[in-house]
Amino acid sequence: MSQPFVVQFNPVALHLGPIQIHWYGLMYLLAFLSAWSLAEYRRKRGRLPVSRDALGDLAFYGMMGVILGGRLWYMLFYYAGGIRWIWTEPLALFRVWDGGMSFHGGLLGVLVAGLWWSRRHALNFFDTMDFVAPIVPVGLGLGRLGNFINGELWGKPGLVPWAMIFPNAHDEDMALAANHPDLTQLMQQYDGLPRHPSQLYELALEGLAMFLVLWLVSMKPRPRYLISGLFALLYGCFRFAVEFVRVPDAQLGYLAWGWLTMGQIQSLPLIVIGLWLLWLSRRAPTLPLAKAVEAQTA
Repeated sequence: MSQPFVVQFNPVALHLGPIQIHWYGLMYLLAFLSAWSLAEYRRKRGRLPVSRDALGDLAFYGMMGVILGGRLWYMLFYYAGGIRWIWTEPLALFRVWDGGMSFHGGLLGVLVAGLWWSRRHALNFFDTMDFVAPIVPVGLGLGRLGNFINGELWGKPGLVPWAMIFPNAHDEDMALAANHPDLTQLMQQYDGLPRHPSQLYELALEGLAMFLVLWLVSMKPRPRYLISGLFALLYGCFRFAVEFVRVPDAQLGYLAWGWLTMGQIQSLPLIVIGLWLLWLSRRAPTLPLAKAVEAQTA
């Protein structure tokens, strides 16, 4: 095995005087901009009968759903101090600079926002979700790229040719080497344990692969539920699989059998829901392309 790549980037992308702009924040910005561009592209082609202003409302509510839902879900299920923060340090919810966002919570936030927006515009909720689903993977991929640049959420040790060294995992490397003497030689040889770049696996699967599948399938009008079902099924399966080579959150560890993680538990319902939606799509109507989209009102 050749010398592994060392994942050690400056998390700060730009300095604007006293202001620091972090790569992870830029990834969020790029995710929202890409989502807006792709949504507008689909709207202009009649994928949802709404005006540009109405789409802007959906984008804003969806963005708020991602941020609020993702943060609250993390605090409820992943926060190191447990749910005691609710009455001991409630302001911890707003310390977003300390990190901590959850995809599953962000997804729930988007669903709530989409349901409220769909009722306001007299649209079927799943027509809205089928419209949104092909847009989301780009943001997921950018988020995983941000994780990689930050050198966080690394994978388990492995000697695959593409394994990488994560300096931020040094303390964990030392603990593993102390309990497994056979790893000491690896530590000395590479100045760290070679690990799976699980963030890049997720970028490739949750980002690129899901985008290509959903975008290509949605190029033509499809039965209601189909695109949403594919999204839920693909994400659930991809996330469940990658968790086998990703180190679980330190404050949680494995929840059962020495391999089951919180991410896998929360992905199982998505797999079930995805299969159920695909079954429903077999006899569901297909939303026709909208005509004179620009003439629609909010």
